[in-house]
Amino acid sequence: MRPAWIERMGISHAVMAIIWILTALFLFQVTASMVALTLLMASGDVSGAPEELMGMLMERLDLLFIGNTTGQILFLGLATFWVVRLHLPKQKRIEGGARRSYLRLRLPSEPWVWTGWAALLFVVVQPLVWMLGYLNGLVPAPESLVEMQNSQAEMIEQFLRSEGVLWIGLLHIALIPSICEEILFRGYVQGSLERSWGVLPAILVSGLLFGLFHLQLTNLFPLAGLGILLAILTWKSGSLLPAMAAHLVNNGGAVLLAVIAPDLAFAEMAADQPPPVGIFVMSLLLTGFILYYLLIHREAHDGTL
Repeated sequence: MRPAWIERMGISHAVMAIIWILTALFLFQVTASMVALTLLMASGDVSGAPEELMGMLMERLDLLFIGNTTGQILFLGLATFWVVRLHLPKQKRIEGGARRSYLRLRLPSEPWVWTGWAALLFVVVQPLVWMLGYLNGLVPAPESLVEMQNSQAEMIEQFLRSEGVLWIGLLHIALIPSICEEILFRGYVQGSLERSWGVLPAILVSGLLFGLFHLQLTNLFPLAGLGILLAILTWKSGSLLPAMAAHLVNNGGAVLLAVIAPDLAFAEMAADQPPPVGIFVMSLLLTGFILYYLLIHREAHDGTL
């Protein structure tokens, strides 16, 4: 059987995964911007000098979301599915089943049990995420970076406070990322790192890369923490489905809360205080119990830590 392309080139699975993350991030960002700018110009709302286009675009988050979704589907999802071919022997490259297996695009045993526990985990873990965000805020960051991310948060808040955005928000912020980001990070990156470095380093490094990919250093701790939890779910279940379900609950819950109770949602997002001790301890205990149950009492598919 002819070796995989990366083996013939002397590239490890891990190195190829990191190369593709950087490439996908660049192509995703460029495509998202180009699609949004094209839609803006096609809308006829353009006025003023060309250099003012980006300023006008910042006021049209609906177009930015369309561009963002287009980039995610094309490069985080479809292109990643193609890149997997480089990791497979020649005889298996054209087999969709081999690529789906590499990405763990399969049902776990007892899929409803796994997705249910994964969804519950991402509900009870939210106070821990709040604490990680608080701790992240204690780390000094460049003022310009903080201002940029605060500006982005304000634009998203303004968008989600507007009328009739629930389904649009769920599509662009929850559904598409829960599919495409999981294919890239838990399917491709984590699987590739496991083949080169083993399970535990793959879980930790893929979680960190997930946090860095979002280009939000002031939210790195909570994003990386969630990425590690998603990686554990994927490794233990042997499937992307639980991580997709948990990701959907996390992002979709944020959108629902922002639309239904915006004052509560955005007051919490902007909080610079840690969660109440009682809520934090309860979250810690429940999160620990669910992880213990899944790691100890559910059937493992891909080995042990």
